[in-house]
Amino acid sequence: MKELVDTLFGPEADSHTITALQMTVRAVLVFFAALALLRLSGKRTFGGNTAFDMVVKIMLGAVLSRAVVAASPFGGTLLAGLVLVGLHRLLAWASFRSEAVSRMVKGDAVLLAEHGQPRTEALTQHNLTHNDLLEGIRDSGNVASLAETEAVRLERNGSISVVKK
Repeated sequence: MKELVDTLFGPEADSHTITALQMTVRAVLVFFAALALLRLSGKRTFGGNTAFDMVVKIMLGAVLSRAVVAASPFGGTLLAGLVLVGLHRLLAWASFRSEAVSRMVKGDAVLLAEHGQPRTEALTQHNLTHNDLLEGIRDSGNVASLAETEAVRLERNGSISVVKK
């Protein structure tokens, strides 16, 4: 039995000795482990597009990929993935409970235009051109001009939202 596990999984393999079969078996195992971790992390991890959620997505993929190619110990990478998901859950919980933590982790929405007038300093600070603003209001607000808006905000997830007059 140990010989079968060694052949299929390669628990002692490293990035130089891992076989294609072992990498394939590890990929299947990591796929199901990642699926379990994502279920544990909650729907918002992959439903949200805040910087907070993106960091978890990128880091989880980077960490778990190391287990597939035997660049790091298999168990250690799964544990690191679990820690990332746990940290994400903890910070999400803390953000829900504390406005200060929420601002630190997720940031604040920014007013880009008010009463049909653009706020040039806010646009400049966030590297948005007037054309970017107009594109955003057409796309998300379904309005043709700033004159039709009461408020335009750059939300914490990077999207532009529009309150019509």
